[in-house]
Amino acid sequence: MRIEVDARGELCPRPVIMTKKELDNLKKGVITTIVDNEVARDNVSKLAQSCGCSFIIDSKDNDYYIHITKDGAVEDTIVKDTINVSIPSKTKDLTISIASDKMGVGGEELGKILMKSFIYTIRETTPFPTTMVFLNSGVNLTCEDSPVLEDLKELAKSGVEIISCGTCLDYYNLKDKIQVGEIGNMYAIYEKMRNANNTLNIG
Repeated sequence: MRIEVDARGELCPRPVIMTKKELDNLKKGVITTIVDNEVARDNVSKLAQSCGCSFIIDSKDNDYYIHITKDGAVEDTIVKDTINVSIPSKTKDLTISIASDKMGVGGEELGKILMKSFIYTIRETTPFPTTMVFLNSGVNLTCEDSPVLEDLKELAKSGVEIISCGTCLDYYNLKDKIQVGEIGNMYAIYEKMRNANNTLNIG
């Protein structure tokens, strides 16, 4: 079975959500999602990868065609593997969402000092969170000249998943300056927050 998802002109995270809906309804076959920008191309590719699907990408006339193959056998394997996965004792099933480069309301300088202290405290305290999500001005913390960059790099080395909102990076013109973690879309961020046993919102 072959399905085509035309997501050209759609803003993040619509291409991902449109593709995910078709993937959920498809037991076995190929879905081709068409997008017109690199961010959507990368986000849909990450979705395919996270779902255990193989994919190839073609480009034509400034559009990208992501051909995703869903194989029931692959899905079965993933389910089996997932059952056997155990969370390392070094981490706790916690997602921390940081929506500002400052902590709290009040003095800006104080807020930045508090945020620096907060990130340092996370680095020095185990178990670590499984995921840290950065939104809005919080994405400044994962980019060049961030006062907490080294702490975040150490956390990433320890297995903490660090995700920066792609739309936010675009808004602040920071996409080329990200230094740690990966760029995510709102669908992926929502899934992380929804599936975590505990979520902590900061900023």
